[in-house]
Amino acid sequence: MPHIRIRSRHQPFEIAVLVTAPVCGLLLIVLDVRPQSVELAMPAPIQVGWESGLILVGITGLLGVLWPGRLSTALGIELAAVLVLATLTGMYAVALTVVSGRQAVAAASFIAAVAAGSGWRSLEILLDLRRMVRASQLTRADPLAAGGGR
Repeated sequence: MPHIRIRSRHQPFEIAVLVTAPVCGLLLIVLDVRPQSVELAMPAPIQVGWESGLILVGITGLLGVLWPGRLSTALGIELAAVLVLATLTGMYAVALTVVSGRQAVAAASFIAAVAAGSGWRSLEILLDLRRMVRASQLTRADPLAAGGGR
């Protein structure tokens, strides 16, 4: 059976963002403050969802990274979190750009980079999960290769 390479679950930038996201979401809610771009570009229910989403994404993502059980479960949890993170950060980048225009180029670029990185990580996880499925199918199809048989 060929060697399967699963990408590391210890991505320092991803973990830094996942740790920071719930802190930011919690501070936004507790301090009852929002960036002006968010207040102007997002309706109130969307703002609440955005803030709560930051908390949920961070906690869920870290849960996936630290999951002690099956690797496929851990990757699935992490995948869900980084997909939502890409959406939330993309929303913020759009809000910044719409409200502040060219003045937001630097901030929106950094936020969009987080969204792009989250999308990239999602693709890596999907590829890893596909490799795991293929390996599982190969193992079932050839019991001798899996150490079974005689």
